[in-house]
Amino acid sequence: MKNVLAFFGAFNPPTRAHVELADFAFRAAGREGVIFVPSRADYIRNDQGKNGVLSGETRLAMLEKIAETRPWMEVTDRELREPVQPRTYVTLCALRKDGFAPALLVGSDKLPELPRWKYIAELIREFGIVCLTRGGDDCRGIIDADPFLKELQDRITLLDTPDDWRDISSSKVREALRQGRQEDLARMVPEEILPMLLPDL
Repeated sequence: MKNVLAFFGAFNPPTRAHVELADFAFRAAGREGVIFVPSRADYIRNDQGKNGVLSGETRLAMLEKIAETRPWMEVTDRELREPVQPRTYVTLCALRKDGFAPALLVGSDKLPELPRWKYIAELIREFGIVCLTRGGDDCRGIIDADPFLKELQDRITLLDTPDDWRDISSSKVREALRQGRQEDLARMVPEEILPMLLPDL
């Protein structure tokens, strides 16, 4: 089995932060690579309440284009193929059947939410979590203050994240697209997908 980090998200669109943080994370965690798992568009729109959602096909194509020059990066359409958005634990189990040994990669903003996730105890025990600390979050304090997380802390790996990508996000990319700020786009997204976002370039 290939030991990877599983990176779930909207990737709407993928940014340099997504790619470079994933690169940093798998190396720091001693894994073989990262598999990107884009979410269904209707889930992003209806459950997460986000606007300007690119189609699943478009986001998948962008991720696959980025992965062409990064041997450590893989992409799956497993969630996009489902009729409804599956639970993260269910997708991790499916990835295991596909020959991966995945741990879940999350940002520290997700850490306080984890105890409310469905099947989270099974997820942490079976797969483990790699958490990227960012924005000065006190991840150790969050874990120590939550009995559930504290009980499973040996299955949670904390990685101190460089600040290089703090000002890059998909929402900022979408804003730059709306305003036609090409220089900002070039700074925030991998160069491979610029022609997909700006087809007239």
